[in-house]
Amino acid sequence: MITKQGLVTKISGINTIRVEVHRYETHAVYKKRFRLTSNFLVHDPESKAKVGDVVIIQQCRPISKRKSWILTEITK
Repeated sequence: MITKQGLVTKISGINTIRVEVHRYETHAVYKKRFRLTSNFLVHDPESKAKVGDVVIIQQCRPISKRKSWILTEITK
């Protein structure tokens, strides 16, 4: 299973949160590192996460059209 760590940026619905995940890549020619940001809709069945929490998410079966991640753990 694929897991990612990110920051909760929004609570959007009853059991849904939006998590922002950053990753770093290096440019092929100029060798400069830059940051890319991805947003994921995550299923939070117990509605425990709050804005600003650092969480670990795990990929699962599609729950809705854009939501195929589930909250595994709140780390901070």
